[in-house]
Amino acid sequence: MAPVLDDDQYYLISACKDNNPMLRDGITGDWIGTFIGHKGAVWQARLSSDASLAATGSADFSAKIWDTHTGECLHTLTHGHIVRAVSFPSQPRPQLVATGGFEKKLRIFDLSRSLSSKSTSSSPSSPNGSGPSSPSPGYEVGPGIHEGNIKSVIWSTDLNILITAADDKYVRWWDLRARTPAAAHKLEGILGTCELDSTSSTPSLSVAAGKSAYFFSGKEPGSLLKKITTTKEIAAVALHADSRKFVTGGGGDTWVRVYDFDDETELEVQKGHHGPVWTVGFSPDGKLYATGSEDGTVKLWKFCSDPYGLWR
Repeated sequence: MAPVLDDDQYYLISACKDNNPMLRDGITGDWIGTFIGHKGAVWQARLSSDASLAATGSADFSAKIWDTHTGECLHTLTHGHIVRAVSFPSQPRPQLVATGGFEKKLRIFDLSRSLSSKSTSSSPSSPNGSGPSSPSPGYEVGPGIHEGNIKSVIWSTDLNILITAADDKYVRWWDLRARTPAAAHKLEGILGTCELDSTSSTPSLSVAAGKSAYFFSGKEPGSLLKKITTTKEIAAVALHADSRKFVTGGGGDTWVRVYDFDDETELEVQKGHHGPVWTVGFSPDGKLYATGSEDGTVKLWKFCSDPYGLWR
């Protein structure tokens, strides 16, 4: 989900195996539009902080940058293998995007340079949504260090720090000035999601791996705040820092669980999905959370006592 904008509105973007990421109203879930152009499953989709741009990573060996107002594909960034992760820095209309995937390479693309290629590339309004291709392969950060597929890329609140989580079971914090890891942490178990908490003024990084949820400082690279181990496999985790609660989804069942962060007890079990739950995320105002499942649905769950959104 994108941050709250000036009009108290925010937006949600979803990725799907049907190749077609969708933009929705974050409060109601109402469909706004579909980005047409990928020729393979879309593994991840992200919005810029002002929701003006969307980035998607796909099994068609490409990442695409979209204009969210028109639905046009602005850039197609070609890769040598499946793109699993995309990330923008937290800036209005960002001109950089980071990608990672099955190439095991963390790359950064300069979109302002790519923009100049429009006159010699296909039109962004072409029916296949291919958009202009990047004139360069971007630059790689830390070549040869990742020993597994990169599943998550997160731009930190410090724009000089990029975070990656990979199948080699390491979370790494990259100093972009030196292009080397500033810190790294070894995880236990199969890696799930890796996300920054967007509900607090002091952000934290939540990582799912095996039966554990790891919570790191959002400001100090590699600083582990807490590790909580449960009895269930965790594929996705999201923290609501102010309420001291976190939500998980798993690949082993179809349930969504809410836990107390401090005493680590299970508080609620939400039922409704008909497939594994692969992603969880809180709204920027913290009043609801969204879950995405193998069943092809995104569900919104109320997380406040007052009337809100669809629950008015």
